[in-house]
Amino acid sequence: MDRLRAFLLRLPRRQKRIIQVATDVVLVWGALWLSFMVRLGIEDMYNPFIVHSWLFVCAPVVAIPLFIRFGMYRAVMRYFGNDALVAIVKAVSLSSLILAVVVYWYSNHQAVVPRSIIFNYWWLSLVIIGGLRLAMRQYFMGDWFTSNYVPFRSRDEGLTKVAVYGAGVAGNQLVAALRMGRTMRPVAFIDDDNSIADRIISGLQVFNSKHIQQMIDETGAQELLLALPSTTRARRREILGFLEGFPLHVRSVPNFTDLAAGRVKVDDIQEVDIADLLGRDSVPAQDDLLQHCITGKAVMVTGAGGSIGSELCRQIISLRPTLLVLFEHSEFNLYNIMGELEQRLEREALTVQLLPILGSVRHPDKLLDVMKTWSINTVYHAAAYKHVPMVEHNIAEGIYNNVIGSLNTAQAALQAGVANFVLISTDKAVRPTNVMGSTKRLAEMTLQALSRELAPVLYGDPANVARVNKTRFSMVRFGNVLGSSGSVIPLFHKQIKTGGPLTVTHPKITRYFMTIPEAAQLVIQAGSMGLGGDVFVLDMGEPVRIAELAEKMVHLSGLSIRSEKNPQGDIGIEFTGLRPGEKLYEELLIGDNVAMTRHPMIMCAHEEHIHWDLLKEKLSELVMAIEGNDYHRVRTLLRDTVSGYAPEGEIVDWVYLQQRQEL
Repeated sequence: MDRLRAFLLRLPRRQKRIIQVATDVVLVWGALWLSFMVRLGIEDMYNPFIVHSWLFVCAPVVAIPLFIRFGMYRAVMRYFGNDALVAIVKAVSLSSLILAVVVYWYSNHQAVVPRSIIFNYWWLSLVIIGGLRLAMRQYFMGDWFTSNYVPFRSRDEGLTKVAVYGAGVAGNQLVAALRMGRTMRPVAFIDDDNSIADRIISGLQVFNSKHIQQMIDETGAQELLLALPSTTRARRREILGFLEGFPLHVRSVPNFTDLAAGRVKVDDIQEVDIADLLGRDSVPAQDDLLQHCITGKAVMVTGAGGSIGSELCRQIISLRPTLLVLFEHSEFNLYNIMGELEQRLEREALTVQLLPILGSVRHPDKLLDVMKTWSINTVYHAAAYKHVPMVEHNIAEGIYNNVIGSLNTAQAALQAGVANFVLISTDKAVRPTNVMGSTKRLAEMTLQALSRELAPVLYGDPANVARVNKTRFSMVRFGNVLGSSGSVIPLFHKQIKTGGPLTVTHPKITRYFMTIPEAAQLVIQAGSMGLGGDVFVLDMGEPVRIAELAEKMVHLSGLSIRSEKNPQGDIGIEFTGLRPGEKLYEELLIGDNVAMTRHPMIMCAHEEHIHWDLLKEKLSELVMAIEGNDYHRVRTLLRDTVSGYAPEGEIVDWVYLQQRQEL
């Protein structure tokens, strides 16, 4: 049977249609013959092929053209659905009516045809033609011998047994896709709706969510797939919390937004979105704030290939700028995001010009040339080194990239007359204990100082010429984004796949988390509200304890935690100690002087700043200390300049350590 199915599926479309038409001719004849038998009975049955041969000629002549017209031969058997059934009903009904007219006209000249024959022919045609197509759909989907109702057939084919949470449209589509894909075997539905509990849907029993253990015992389910694409994150968090107590690997179909946008299909099964564990739904965007700095304008994103930069680019092209400049120093990252955006522009027929530029924010002349040449209106500055231990070991590069790079980009924007400049900052800039956080705070202070100067003399300008400042500088500060490069979430996923252990630096360490799309959307909206020198802070919700997050991820993978109480558990959690510069708790505000904005998720912080001339002196001293490899002086300057900077431990820069070793 499998070989026959494979043979039929490989046939050219033309041959498939010829087989379908020939089969329908036979089915029409069969329905017509049976209609006589139903009317006359077996005892009084005469051979209608002889007496009414003209009728058996007319029936397919009338029916087949109508079947073609209603698209019955364009429907793919494996995807045969309700619309195809409706087409069959229409085609069969119309062909029966036309045949009735033919019978009425022709019966005046030939043998009389009983009037009930037409009615019998109609319903028999529906049953035979429609029923055969439904049976063939099951056959081509591979479910011919795997139905729950076929006796004496072993259904254990070595496939992973999965239950589907959600018996709605998405759940049924997922079951159909799984049966066709033959990689997993759906065994049950789970649903919160009591009215459908213990019912059969798509051949699967529906269990109430209260009876999950019963479902596991009866079906042997190993995984659970969440088919709840439109459910709120708060509700998904409740469900995931409830499912933690069962030995099931929980995975999910994509959310409704991704499905509607066509980025994914309903059967693109993925690991549980960690954002669901946070349980916070994003606030709808305000269109005027999204469009204010982008629509119809030339926009530039630095660090366009990074986690935040690439998501900014994705959302920016949806807002239809005239030009999007992707400025990135990594060729690989630039290639990836450029290819993705080009495909989307073609798919959605967007008229946005994309311009990929390889370059570094360390080169001020290149930045100025790009901004002037393409008359940039808005700059989103996302280029930065952000990995705390890495920057702690490479202090000079961290300062050059995060501080001087931000300074170069801001001064180029001022010289080029860019209207809007938005710096992507971090919660680690608040009372930092590490170099990365202090450099990001110093970048914030640079923009704050520049924004208060109507005609500043730029840093490093040998001509000492004051330049008119027409740029509106603003900063957006937020915590960790889920799934970014260097994030703990991808690391945990990788460690779970390799059998663990999961490494957590400290039992009490907490972090703020936000999804990348939500963060990028809020960055765009915050940048539209700035008046100049504003520090916007995103509402990150409640901080998450990393150890608890690790435990949840293990449980939702269908595994157990190995500990002293449970030495036979699957995966252990190891505490490795805080890394250089790492804090137990992160903060979002330096002081208490904060005001709400028109957006409920965006606050505006009013923080101290220093004068531009004084800041330039500090920057000059900092660069001189780096060039002289005087890292003690670097630390002193950062401590004196950045409020709250309190480094912990010894300097661990690789260059500094090597120099000490040589001495």
